[in-house]
Amino acid sequence: MRRISIAAALLLGLGLLIVASAPSSAQQRLRERIAQRLQQRGGADTAGASTQVPAGTRVLHDVAYGADPKQRYDVYLPARPQANAPIVLMVHGGGWRRGDKTSSPVVDHKAGYWLGRGFVFVSANNRLVPEANPLQQARDIAAAVASVQQHAAQWDADPQRMILMGHSAGAHLVALLGSQPALLQQAGAQRPRGVVALDSGALDVPSLMSQARVPQLYHDAFGADSGFWRSVSPQQQLGRDALPMLLVCSSTRHFPTSPCEEAGKLAQRAATLSVPAEVLPEALSHGEINAQLGLPSAYTDAVSRWIDHALMQVRR
Repeated sequence: MRRISIAAALLLGLGLLIVASAPSSAQQRLRERIAQRLQQRGGADTAGASTQVPAGTRVLHDVAYGADPKQRYDVYLPARPQANAPIVLMVHGGGWRRGDKTSSPVVDHKAGYWLGRGFVFVSANNRLVPEANPLQQARDIAAAVASVQQHAAQWDADPQRMILMGHSAGAHLVALLGSQPALLQQAGAQRPRGVVALDSGALDVPSLMSQARVPQLYHDAFGADSGFWRSVSPQQQLGRDALPMLLVCSSTRHFPTSPCEEAGKLAQRAATLSVPAEVLPEALSHGEINAQLGLPSAYTDAVSRWIDHALMQVRR
């Protein structure tokens, strides 16, 4: 069963009372506002939450890939290491302005599942708004990728067998890197095998920012410059050299845009460029798509199969 915070529960309860007594013309706007607030909480990836990983896991905390205190990642090593282990590098969500690599929904079930299959699991932080805009954040993650690859041999891992994964804002960042691999090359990173984007609502940034009602978190992240919107939009930046992508989307979420419609548009454009891209709709909330990956389910099985397939493909 999904758990929400006391504050979120109070917000939902108060909102329902207001909606019940509000005139019908205002009900839809109130519902959208409440849904957006809960969505933000579900994607916040609050810092300080305790993580639980399998017994015997060795964790290397706060490996630096830059001078800023936020430019750090944690490495989770399996209890039974295997030679040339593949790597999953995970990027947290939080609206580009908050979130943390140690959050339980970011780490627990994913690390437990992929460590159990012999992977090395890495959870990365990056600088946040207002100190860094989304393009700078993507460059941070590219630098983290390069650093992980440089150290991989120390962990019995294969730097050429890496998957990038991210949730919410983190899904946008990894999708941008997958669409524009030049950002990875500029950081000195080798080409990862693929990207798993977990419910990004910002795959087509110009379309998002042109909606009638755009939540403030997107204005804070993307500003008002339409040229910048295009520069950080996976839909507009996608090229023939893009990485294979799995676009997981919540089929229950429709505000301010539908992540499944955005994923479908990106996959259609990818097809015209002969770039492998697959859309995986899930009837889960924004937060559940993150927190439940790694639990026994058809959802986890589908993501795992896609990753295994991507790792077996010959590098382009």
